[in-house]
Amino acid sequence: MTSAGNDIVSLNAINITRTKHYRFYSKILSPTEKALYNQAAFAAIPFENFVWLLWSIKESAYKYLKRNNPDLVFTPVKFILTDLLIPSRYILANFEGIQMEGAGFGNIPALKGVVTFGIHTLYSESLLYRELIVSFVNGDENFENICWGVKLIGANDASCQSIEVRKFLIDRLHHILHLDGLVTGKTPGGIPVVLNEGEELAVAISLSHHGWFVGYSFQLSESLKR
Repeated sequence: MTSAGNDIVSLNAINITRTKHYRFYSKILSPTEKALYNQAAFAAIPFENFVWLLWSIKESAYKYLKRNNPDLVFTPVKFILTDLLIPSRYILANFEGIQMEGAGFGNIPALKGVVTFGIHTLYSESLLYRELIVSFVNGDENFENICWGVKLIGANDASCQSIEVRKFLIDRLHHILHLDGLVTGKTPGGIPVVLNEGEELAVAISLSHHGWFVGYSFQLSESLKR
């Protein structure tokens, strides 16, 4: 399955008190996931950040599967994290600079997860900073073919977020494909796509924004890699 899924959470925009209430987080975390947090490895991560980390992974998985199943409904507790590994010597750091982009994660200290939904098993890579959480999902443990980006923008209104995240993605695709006139669109089912001269390109994309941050991920088809 060729697809893409990512989600971003601005930690300055969350309600910490509400997040810690059982009535709220129980709609996101399963009992086994709550128990996962109690492991010593997660001691450096505040509980509210853990809740939104799992939300971002589950939302990313939902986006990944929805591309091939437009009728899919997002129910967070039905997406189950069966494993979540924190890099050794993990330290919560600030998000430095304005933007980050990459292909795969190499030496970037990402949190690695495994998420299941029904018969599907997906893999996640998440970056956790003091200011934000961003997660990416793939159908394979190898993320080398997953291109991604995260950017701090100048305003947090919906219009600016939408414009900035699309420009961010298109600039990266233009750099890789050397095609002018690329634009984003949506399928009748609301799935984001990339168009070139009115024709949909064989590239699976995912867009996200929250607060002052935007992010994208995409996976090129084999035909576009040639």
